[in-house]
Amino acid sequence: MASQQSARLSKKLNWNRNTWILVLGIVFIAATLRSPLTSVGPIISYIKEGLDISNVLAGFITTIPLLAFAIVSPFAPKFASRFGFEKTLLFAMGILAVGILIRSFGNTFSLLFGTALIGIAIAFGNVLLPALIKLKFPLQVGLLTSLFTLAMNITASVAAGVSYPIAGTSFGWKGALGCWIILTIIAIIVWLPQLRKKAELKENHKHTKLDKPIWKYPLTWAITLAMGLQSLIFYTTAAWIPAMLEAQGMSANQAGWMFSIMQFSQLPMTFLIPILAGRKSDQRSLVVMFGSFYVVGFAGILMNLTSLTMLWMILIGLAGGASFGLAMMFFSLRTHNALEAAELSGTAQSIGYLLAAVGPVLYGYIHDLFESWHAANILYAITVVGLIISAWISAKDRYVTPEK
Repeated sequence: MASQQSARLSKKLNWNRNTWILVLGIVFIAATLRSPLTSVGPIISYIKEGLDISNVLAGFITTIPLLAFAIVSPFAPKFASRFGFEKTLLFAMGILAVGILIRSFGNTFSLLFGTALIGIAIAFGNVLLPALIKLKFPLQVGLLTSLFTLAMNITASVAAGVSYPIAGTSFGWKGALGCWIILTIIAIIVWLPQLRKKAELKENHKHTKLDKPIWKYPLTWAITLAMGLQSLIFYTTAAWIPAMLEAQGMSANQAGWMFSIMQFSQLPMTFLIPILAGRKSDQRSLVVMFGSFYVVGFAGILMNLTSLTMLWMILIGLAGGASFGLAMMFFSLRTHNALEAAELSGTAQSIGYLLAAVGPVLYGYIHDLFESWHAANILYAITVVGLIISAWISAKDRYVTPEK
């Protein structure tokens, strides 16, 4: 079982200078994987006004990266297998820098094309970093995944908070979108020392080749659903929670602060959950915890208990951070080696993000069809139930592929 793997691996990691440089590189790459995306939503009004685009096209800007994740994710392990993790991730960071630069040129085509490049680049990082962590840090998967997810979410929250003030200065919305190239360039510089090595995706392990495609194993689909449904909740709340809170009587400023509180509430869980999950052979108790937070949080919103809105936002944020951290850990905990982790990560994120892309659109459609936030919020209830079931199945101590 998964718990036996840690027992077999008794050699302690040598935390030398090269190890710290690798960890720093992973953290900086992780820091670039959300900030170019979360910086868009708060300044969408500036972008619409500057380019004179419709609401449909403005909404499509946030959907493009998710579609890119879905299309590109399955190919990331193949690139890493051929060129190595180091060169593949450096190439992805280069694409990300180019995408950020093009996106800030200030015309509609460059905005869409640059956003597509950004989505492609981030897809590589999403898929390969969990597999690289499993390959390089088999005894510290929980700790390194914690650092990885924490870096992602801190910069995501910061980007969401500072993009609007930046857009209001002389830099404008183009500067607010383009400034994140600085972080990407730093990540590239920090990652450059890794080019002297080549982390092989294939290991000296009896499980170096899959007997059949990873998607043909039943547990893959449970993990994929868990990944997709927690992402659907995240992107749907990001798109609609502020507007819904305004409809409940809050000002736009208050609704924005509530959304920020929800975002920052994710941070403790994104750090703690991977560590806790790595110490457990069975993670179903963690599923019960975040499932309870989701149920109480969304129930409070459904019942219009607006006096406790901050509590509901904190609970949903804690649940979101926990479910995301656990979903990322499944790629390592439920596989034998980095090859399987990369394949599982690619498949789960491809289908999962495609599912997530449907969420904001479906929520808006239900709202418009019934002219009711209550009707739309039923989508959250159904999604939470599906997430709890799929995560419960995924959290049991076992592997996706059988022992040989």
